[in-house]
Amino acid sequence: MKSKYKIFLCSGLGLTLAPSSLLSSNKDAKPNVLIILLDDAGYNDFGFMGSKDIKTPNIDKLADSATKFSDAHVSASVSGPSRAGILSGRYQQRFGAECNFGETLGLALDQETIGDAFQQNGYSTACIGKWHMGYGVDYHPNKRGFDYFYGFLSGSRSYFYQPNGADKPGNGSNLQLNGTQQKFEGYMTDVLADGAIRFFEQNQKPFFMYLSFNAVHTPLDATKEDLELFKNHPRQKLAAMTWAVDRAIGKVINVLASKGQLENTLIFFLSDNGGAHDNQSSNLPLKGFKGTKFEGGIRVPFFVKWGNKFNNTTDFKGLSSSLDIFATSIAAAGIKTCSLKNKLDGVSLLPYLSGKKKGNPHEFLFWRKDKMAAARIGDFKMIRVEGLPDKMYSLKDNVNENVDLTTSNKKEYLKVKHSLENWEKKLIKPLWTEGEAWDEVVFLIHKDLMNNEPVKTFTPWDLPKKK
Repeated sequence: MKSKYKIFLCSGLGLTLAPSSLLSSNKDAKPNVLIILLDDAGYNDFGFMGSKDIKTPNIDKLADSATKFSDAHVSASVSGPSRAGILSGRYQQRFGAECNFGETLGLALDQETIGDAFQQNGYSTACIGKWHMGYGVDYHPNKRGFDYFYGFLSGSRSYFYQPNGADKPGNGSNLQLNGTQQKFEGYMTDVLADGAIRFFEQNQKPFFMYLSFNAVHTPLDATKEDLELFKNHPRQKLAAMTWAVDRAIGKVINVLASKGQLENTLIFFLSDNGGAHDNQSSNLPLKGFKGTKFEGGIRVPFFVKWGNKFNNTTDFKGLSSSLDIFATSIAAAGIKTCSLKNKLDGVSLLPYLSGKKKGNPHEFLFWRKDKMAAARIGDFKMIRVEGLPDKMYSLKDNVNENVDLTTSNKKEYLKVKHSLENWEKKLIKPLWTEGEAWDEVVFLIHKDLMNNEPVKTFTPWDLPKKK
């Protein structure tokens, strides 16, 4: 009886999430959706974000005609849980995925993915590049809503073919096409772009594509030609790798344009977390980096473009999240939330993109990974690390997060603290952690950052050996 009632509601009048004025002028033309996700990219490492030394002409061209979100965050400061949040549209802590996935577990099987939602509504779906959502058969992209998978299951790999390493048969880092290992020549970033283009050439239906580059994650591999372009650059390898991913994105966008598909493609661009400490990236003016609860770990470059529909808005300052990608995408496609298996934590950004709504899409945002957590209400953000005193900052006045307000503004601190605790009551315990060594590293990193001191410990190998 409940399922019939749900179907009735979903078929009822007035429940389509995308207003007709936001859809294509051709009523039968469903919009395509393209998520372009980079890996460990620095907040300040794109021209459109103010970089003077990292060249990104193709990305900048897209951003120039897009809505840029200056207060956008991912749901985790490391890759696995961040991507779980994007793909599910839900806080990944709801299903225990707070830390990076190991080799046995993956994105919980009771979670519907954005690929599932589009696949069930007549779209061709593609996942290109890094998966990092589980190695097992049941976690494979082809079982999680993607018709076409051209990429690798692991969290990182060499950018070049390694028959005795990443590309050894049976390795989770193999490049594969729908489960079949593929040999390749050239540079992985270019190879992934070519895989996306082959999908476009074969596809005849509206598409949803999750284009998940592993650039600019370590190892710092680049082609000789790209390195030569930046031979005197102080961040030569990062500059070369970023140039390559910019080139790849340019190729993909140019093919969409040549096929007449670009104007009706909703495009999201972001990084999965902040720049890492070991890939030459810059998160300035933010404090921290990948793996931390400071803004440098969770605030990311983010823009949205859908043809010329939103050219009245170029810079949006409201508090937003990568969780919003799922909700925004299905709203654009006219897929109703009542048809979904699980309730989303993200919200549709379409009313904000069109200018119909102002302000913050989110009043609250929360983060938790094992023994560290953070919460944001308006301009105030609290960071909590087990074993250390809490810190709270006003991001409006102090985006550098170096002036603690827990004592001087105790009322606001308690409000944020209690909001985080109430949110945690709705979660389950993490199904796995990253172990004692990484717990100690994370503790020491946050201790230094919270005391406004230089970080001295980055990995378990930096820890003193126990006697």
